[in-house]
Amino acid sequence: MHTDSIGYWNIKREKLKRRFPLFTDEDLQYHEGKEKEMIEIMAYKLRKTKLELIKIIETL
Repeated sequence: MHTDSIGYWNIKREKLKRRFPLFTDEDLQYHEGKEKEMIEIMAYKLRKTKLELIKIIETL
């Protein structure tokens, strides 16, 4: 994700928070260069694979 995608992520983040209340603001905080770690943490919390999580995010 690049800086031009931050607005996109902010929209997805709000939808993720509503759909999965177990996510904290810290879990969904975007840090440039740390996308992989963020996805891994989110996938672990949902007990999904990274690919499953990415599909969930894309469909929001």
